[in-house]
Amino acid sequence: MTNSELKDFLDEKVLQYNTLEFIETDPVQIPHLFTQKEDIEIAGFLSATIAWGNRTMIIKNSYKMLELMGNAPFDFVRSHSEKDLQALEFFVHRTFNGNDFASFIRSLKNIYLNHGGLEAVFSKNQSRSLGTKSMQKSIHEFKKLFFEIPHQYRTQKHVSDPLNNSAAKRINMYLRWMVRQDNKGVDLGIWKSISPAALSCPLDVHSGNVARKLGLLNRKQNDGKAVAELDLQLRKLDINDPVKYDFALFGLGIFEGF
Repeated sequence: MTNSELKDFLDEKVLQYNTLEFIETDPVQIPHLFTQKEDIEIAGFLSATIAWGNRTMIIKNSYKMLELMGNAPFDFVRSHSEKDLQALEFFVHRTFNGNDFASFIRSLKNIYLNHGGLEAVFSKNQSRSLGTKSMQKSIHEFKKLFFEIPHQYRTQKHVSDPLNNSAAKRINMYLRWMVRQDNKGVDLGIWKSISPAALSCPLDVHSGNVARKLGLLNRKQNDGKAVAELDLQLRKLDINDPVKYDFALFGLGIFEGF
């Protein structure tokens, strides 16, 4: 398959899967429940945080998280008391437990009260240089700031660091939701201070396997180096919106068993 044929094939798959029907089985539906910016970004962040494992369970537990916050995530984050956090004690999604949940709420409160909110934090350290636009350093700095307040050490594993060679799949997916403006109603595109050109593909076992079969990725591990390699290839296909191909790679892997 030539580069032109590959681009045409993937562009067709983007159109096939970047549709409203995609939302029905994907955790991106969680931030779509809200209209206020802060509710959208907090609900999205928490849902993306637990987005590994069975997708049905991810969505079910995301709704449970919202219920525990009274379905008002921003109000809960900024005005909760330590007594309110006790209600989170028995929440669990795989290795993310109630203590982790409470720690995340405290960190989010710190971000909104003292650092201008999630968009401000993520946009602050992005690489804007032509040809090297990237969010990887920004994610690294976000993690440091997120855990600047007292927390259990174990909770740190739930925020990945690409500069520690992590693929940071869930945060890259979250950034796609918040930044990318697809006009198809899937990604929300509410953050205007970050360019979609800086986004990276949320690399996982499915998208990684498809990328390798298509010759877009040689590295065997799904890690930070693989994300950088895939970034280079996807930017050749569309320098302004490279992460749109996440829909193609994910759809081919999950829905077509490519």
